[in-house]
Amino acid sequence: MHKAGFVNIVGNPNVGKSTLMNALVGEQISIITSKAQTTRHRILGIVNGADFQIVYSDTPGVLKPNYKLQESMRGFSNSALNDADVLLYVTDVFDSSEKNKDFLDKVSQTDVATILIINKIDLIDEAKLIELVDFWKKRLPKAEILPISAIEKFNIEALLKRIKELLPYSPPFFDKDSLTDRPERFFVTEIIREKILLNYDKEVPYSVEVAVEEFKEEDEIIRISAVIFCERDSQKGILIGKGGKSLRKVGTEARKDIEIFFNKKIFLQLFVKVEKDWRNREQKLRSFGYQLEHKN
Repeated sequence: MHKAGFVNIVGNPNVGKSTLMNALVGEQISIITSKAQTTRHRILGIVNGADFQIVYSDTPGVLKPNYKLQESMRGFSNSALNDADVLLYVTDVFDSSEKNKDFLDKVSQTDVATILIINKIDLIDEAKLIELVDFWKKRLPKAEILPISAIEKFNIEALLKRIKELLPYSPPFFDKDSLTDRPERFFVTEIIREKILLNYDKEVPYSVEVAVEEFKEEDEIIRISAVIFCERDSQKGILIGKGGKSLRKVGTEARKDIEIFFNKKIFLQLFVKVEKDWRNREQKLRSFGYQLEHKN
């Protein structure tokens, strides 16, 4: 009998959700940096075996929205509670259960099979871990608890085994050779956005969105033209840098990773455009692929 189901990964920012997803999928599907709000969309990673298909969904970190972009990100996390067969709530050894308490309350009330994952256990001693396990048993009494280190891949196999046991019997939802539901262009924009997160400070990384305007695949090379949108002229100047130096650095780093991703030579052109207040403009957010919740 074949098993298949949706396994949704939720939790606060910076607890290691994307690192866990990539460890489970075995590919860098979700971008990973030390900065909060790295993941903005729900990203599906698909793992296939002879008798199973697991569809993982990495969601943005749960946060209180300050503008429409963050409303969309919170909407992705909320929807993940409703359409999961298995829910992975990820916390870590430094996380506060009081942060976004209302979302955690929703997790405690769900009837979906839930695994509470305590990540980064390589950073604490056994006594502290026992204390954390006791706390989470009381906070989420219906959840199973599994301590892991996603970065060290400790207990990942045990987690995978338990997920397979919890999956419902079902035919596959996607082709068995699928790795993700996202188009190739999406991963180009994510790689470029990762390099921006790594190379710029303060508000600049959170004020940008990346769109691929041209993706032309030839026999020997893929030609890509992408636009980095920012909100202010001052941000545009920072992104480009003196004599274009900063933008060239981002372009070079992104091109190398895109070549690894596609296993092909890449020609990458980057442009910067100002799109004032795009994070609060519904039409612009929709054009970037964000889904907006409408409050009744």
